[in-house]
Amino acid sequence: MTDRLEQQFAFLREVEKLKSVTRATPIHDASRPENSAEHSWTLALYALVLADQAAPGVDALRAVKMLLIHDIVEIDVGDVPIHSAGGTAHSSADIQAAELTAATRIFSLLPKDMADEFQALWEEFEAAETPTAIYAKSLDRAQPVLLNHQSGGGSWIDYDVTWDQLETRVGSKIARGLPGVWDWVKTRIRPWFADRGL
Repeated sequence: MTDRLEQQFAFLREVEKLKSVTRATPIHDASRPENSAEHSWTLALYALVLADQAAPGVDALRAVKMLLIHDIVEIDVGDVPIHSAGGTAHSSADIQAAELTAATRIFSLLPKDMADEFQALWEEFEAAETPTAIYAKSLDRAQPVLLNHQSGGGSWIDYDVTWDQLETRVGSKIARGLPGVWDWVKTRIRPWFADRGL
């Protein structure tokens, strides 16, 4: 039991570092950037609150687990904004390889049974092929959009994002798992872009 607790607390000490990873998206009042731990916690709530919007076959509690751990890799890799480098950096092979290496390192701090479970959850989320992973990934795309809108534009301004870019890079991924949510979000954020000729 002592060895198991040592491993569990080693992991928990390591993931405290996620609180120091700054994201591109500001918090609601634009007073500072959001950190990755705040993002993950908020997404866990999104998964619970919006569970009635999920497609059949979605396990909302499994989605909560995915969302709590999905960005742990940013401890090593940092946040890679979806609109950076013209939208290509986020999904580059180099970033994906670095994130896999980070996931393996960080989850290996846990006892093997937990390490295997967390690695599998993380890989399922990244692949976004199961109904639950598609749901979780859609939430991960929706939350920054709503924060950017709430904060007056946030990283959309920083990265010169147009409506077409947002719809292609983000909207399509939200709509894949949560079409009703994307329709609701779109009606609220589209005017912000239209008012700026974007």
